[in-house]
Amino acid sequence: MTQFVDECGLNVRGGDGGAGCVSFRREAHVAKGGPDGGDGGNGGSVWLVADHNVASLIAFKDHPHRRAGNGSHGQGKRRHGGSGDDALVRVPVGTSVKDQGGEVLADLAVDGDRWLAAAGGQGGQGNTRFSTHQNRAPAFAEQGEAGEQRWLRLELKLLADVALIGFPNAGKSTLVSRISAARPKIADYPFTTLEPNLGVVRTGDDFEMVVADIPGLIAGASDGRGLGHRFLRHTERARVMVMLVDLASVEEISPAEQQMVLLEELGAYRPELLDRPRIVVGSKADVGHLDLPPGALPISAVTGAGLPELIRAMADAVREARVQGSLAQGAGRSEEVVIHRPIPEGFRVERADDGAYVVLGRAAERTVALSDLNAPGAWEFARRRLERLGVNRALARAGIKSGDTARIGAFEFEYHDDDEYLSEEVSS
Repeated sequence: MTQFVDECGLNVRGGDGGAGCVSFRREAHVAKGGPDGGDGGNGGSVWLVADHNVASLIAFKDHPHRRAGNGSHGQGKRRHGGSGDDALVRVPVGTSVKDQGGEVLADLAVDGDRWLAAAGGQGGQGNTRFSTHQNRAPAFAEQGEAGEQRWLRLELKLLADVALIGFPNAGKSTLVSRISAARPKIADYPFTTLEPNLGVVRTGDDFEMVVADIPGLIAGASDGRGLGHRFLRHTERARVMVMLVDLASVEEISPAEQQMVLLEELGAYRPELLDRPRIVVGSKADVGHLDLPPGALPISAVTGAGLPELIRAMADAVREARVQGSLAQGAGRSEEVVIHRPIPEGFRVERADDGAYVVLGRAAERTVALSDLNAPGAWEFARRRLERLGVNRALARAGIKSGDTARIGAFEFEYHDDDEYLSEEVSS
């Protein structure tokens, strides 16, 4: 039987950009032609794509690494390298993406939602790009930028119209098996269900709704007891809550007390869950001897008693909830939002533990990381670019003095304020 996995780690890495080419035209009777090095291709990116055909995160359990293709290097005669292929990583609809610190980065709640998980590195420019009136034969080119790499945390929250919640062995799996084509594991002992089960319920008028059998909740579930957090999160997207209270509880827990515990755990986990439409059902009415809570609907999944009434009640509640959800989306208040984190622009200067002044920011780091600084004229070109970015002024505002060490990426250099530019003493 295929295992259901609803949380996992995922390592994503964008492809590296290709290096630019240093090349010069070679023609008959021409002693030294001009530069004709092509650019390197961009690395591919890793995209997460919500796909309704994917039901679980099991594909990432033993193989958590996904990588996009690298860009090709540039060549002579201004031939540019090809870009690397993107990697499309398909995940179930309802997947929430978090960083290692637990911050939500994206919520892929609709089929077809895409999110950029790891950007590919930019390809380096060939020496043709650096030709100027002062330097008509540049002997350097840019190296390709490394692709972005990081670990992510994926959590699946099932998308269902109805969530069946109740104590272990309250009859949820049996109910799903009777009202849908789902065939979950059923046995007469607690915690038979250790993973959610989905079933599609069809009414006589061809109305369809998805019902989720949430594994049994117990007191303390909102604090993580009994894998409570893993189970409770599958209730977050449900439109309607159906609470099953056991009328034949072997532990003699009254249905009213069962209902109170379930409501307390839902409220402690997510207070807004208490505002969802709710139907209270007394299960095992054929053998039950406990008192039915006021307003509860008695059913027996074994004999079928009360099931038509329950299905009608669920369908009516789901129809109303769908209408309210459509109105909210039309007003721009949809709860399902894909969160985009733009790449920070600019740079900042921080002081390292060893006293060095560290310049942080993609533009500045790219300037030194992509350039072959050992080639003639390369550092001068990078120095001018850093000066245009305002790195000199930022270092001065940070309090750097002549002779102090500055660091950008993997490169260190000695700062000289008397010349008002970065020194040419560079070390990797």
